[in-house]
Amino acid sequence: MRWIVDGMNVIGSRPDGWWRDRPGAMRDLARRLDELAERTGDEVTVVFDGKPFDLEPARARVLFATRRGPNAADDDIARMVAGDADPGSLTVVTSDANLADRVREHGAEVVGARGFRQDLPE
Repeated sequence: MRWIVDGMNVIGSRPDGWWRDRPGAMRDLARRLDELAERTGDEVTVVFDGKPFDLEPARARVLFATRRGPNAADDDIARMVAGDADPGSLTVVTSDANLADRVREHGAEVVGARGFRQDLPE
């Protein structure tokens, strides 16, 4: 399975105080996605908004939006899906209705952020 994860959407799906340590929340999600990739062999890519910093997962791919501003990561995810040779094999994790519509137009599946996050390894 191939996943593209809307990182900040997944982090924001649970109000657990993540905003007090945004980099820490990003590191935690990257670690959990890495564990998912390791356990399942799935191809996992996460796209975060914000300024890039070092995240070193072994298997999951971590990207930062190519620009700053509203919907930056969403635009990158939509471009990734549109440019993929087999977008029907992609599952995008987001609860953003606009992004979900954009990627479905190209054949990708969509899974909600909250449910996906609950199923991730702790």
